[in-house]
Amino acid sequence: MDLQEIKQSVFKEIGEAKEIKTLEKVRIKYLGRKGFLTNILKSLKGLPLEKRREIGPIANELKREIENALKDKKEFLITNASFRPLDLSLPGKKINLGHLHPFTALERQINEIFARMGFEIIESDEIETEYYNFDALNIPADHPARDMWDTFWLKEKSLNKQKYLLRTHTSPVQVHYMEKHEPPFRIVSPGKVYRYEAIDASHDIQFHQLECLVVDENINFSNFKFIVLSFFQQLFSKEIKIQFVPSYFPFVEPGVQINISCPKCKGKGCALCKNSGWLEIAGAGMVHPKVFEYVGYNPKQWQGFAFGLGLERIAMIKYNIPDIRLFNSGDLRFIKQF
Repeated sequence: MDLQEIKQSVFKEIGEAKEIKTLEKVRIKYLGRKGFLTNILKSLKGLPLEKRREIGPIANELKREIENALKDKKEFLITNASFRPLDLSLPGKKINLGHLHPFTALERQINEIFARMGFEIIESDEIETEYYNFDALNIPADHPARDMWDTFWLKEKSLNKQKYLLRTHTSPVQVHYMEKHEPPFRIVSPGKVYRYEAIDASHDIQFHQLECLVVDENINFSNFKFIVLSFFQQLFSKEIKIQFVPSYFPFVEPGVQINISCPKCKGKGCALCKNSGWLEIAGAGMVHPKVFEYVGYNPKQWQGFAFGLGLERIAMIKYNIPDIRLFNSGDLRFIKQF
């Protein structure tokens, strides 16, 4: 077989090859130790100098063309094959595992704690009406307490003329749930809330709260204290003390501010608790009778307690996070720590 015959047949066979095994057979046939083109190149040394100068460059150029054609066809077959050949000589590749956002991990832990205590986990809408966000929670339009919430108002719906807003707290969940369910019950509802305020290391316009509500006959502050204390001790996995400080919230009576002993210094005083030994953690109280009246409950028969806490605040304490803005930064260096 001369060079011209080799050139015609080899490129035809390369073009018709549909498997890498077939392609390798073509390479051996023409470029192997006993291949057609290899034999011609070996025979050059027995030819006259003038003949070697004539045939040698042509044979070497054909060899390069065949090698390139084989390489291109192999890449094509690998790219378009349903599977790639396994090269056992290659080092293994480390699989990068994803990381739970610290807030996601915290919310899952909180839900598990309350589920073990017999609570139902409730989801709720982030767009609310003025009625559910304020009026039904004993905060009428002229109530000074509305100034506590810097509200994102939305456009009115043309059909019912109701005023809509991005909820400023998770407390509307109480009213929605009580309208559709009869007591006794115990629920928690985590979710996003929105406040139109300046953003800094401890404030954001979007954050998360957890609403807790228990309604039954003969519910009192002792029941409330037991639930709160059990929750925080399980959350921080250590002995926690709680402190009730009188406070005001329109939808509870009496209202209290819940403080917990600092988990970092165990109440001895540190930078986190500003050397007080205590951290403000939640607003709470016994459900106001007027709230029960809005949902059709008899406040003389049913009693309940509720509390709401900021989950970012909990996460910052639990994971020693100094700036609330890190939660929504999208910085993988932050997320990969958890």
